[in-house]
Amino acid sequence: MITLKEGLEKQNLKINNSLKVDFNKELNNPYFSLVLEKIDLEENKLYKYTSRIKDCANEEQNCQNCKGLCFCKNEMKGYKLIPNVLDNKINFEYEACSYMKKNLKETSFLNNIKLYNEPSELKNARIKDIYVDDKSRVEVIKYINDYIKNYNKDRLKALYLTGSFGSGKTYLISALFNELAKQNVSSVIVYFPEFLRTLKSSFNDIENSYNERFNYVKNAKLLLIDDIGAENLTTWGRDEILGTILQYRMQENLPTFFTSNLNMKELEEHLSITTSSSDKVKARRIIERIKYLTDEMTLIGINRRK
Repeated sequence: MITLKEGLEKQNLKINNSLKVDFNKELNNPYFSLVLEKIDLEENKLYKYTSRIKDCANEEQNCQNCKGLCFCKNEMKGYKLIPNVLDNKINFEYEACSYMKKNLKETSFLNNIKLYNEPSELKNARIKDIYVDDKSRVEVIKYINDYIKNYNKDRLKALYLTGSFGSGKTYLISALFNELAKQNVSSVIVYFPEFLRTLKSSFNDIENSYNERFNYVKNAKLLLIDDIGAENLTTWGRDEILGTILQYRMQENLPTFFTSNLNMKELEEHLSITTSSSDKVKARRIIERIKYLTDEMTLIGINRRK
């Protein structure tokens, strides 16, 4: 009569022999053999990993014939499964391919850019893609190139960019920020009307997201306040939020950019009239801070959002 122990040993031997047969079949696959060269274990310890080693071989073969990330056939795009021996056992993990490593290196700068209520496409804004079909646009591009060139030297004042709807104001400043991001300069682009609404709605947030958002924007190394003048203004938004941010950034000499459909004179009028009162003195105070931080330029052009 066969004991339980003997029965289990016989069953394990049968399984091991079956795995050995499968393993030996795969040795005819050059990519399977290529993966084995990276594994420093006795052959009899490899049998139980045959299926996973085969997966590695398939992905290795895909990589050998691949011409770019968009052609990747592996289970995880841009990565291949590889074996890693630890304590006489094989762990399988994913490693970025050469194309993915290059892509990660070329796009890592995007982590330096934070968008609040703005389309993610702004991270793709590039100076080389800017239209140069009118004089005002050429002047702005010259300013952008000069700003980038002198950022670490005699830095220019930031820009208050005014102009018609859809003329590309936000895109232009985003392109500037993206270029500086490659130099590891972090930035924040905030759509001001929605930012005010978001802050107001987070007053009683138990996670304290109000202070977190407010301080993140206030302390940004580079800041774009986008579409100022489009908000439904309240004394709180003007004095407690905008005024506080500008005062701090003025004191700390932090570059602060603006885009608006209003020129500064029109913005001053807008800032003087809130939903509950009129106050020209406080509006003038805000404008003086903006003037301290920026030079005003006008961008006139066709609506490129059509």
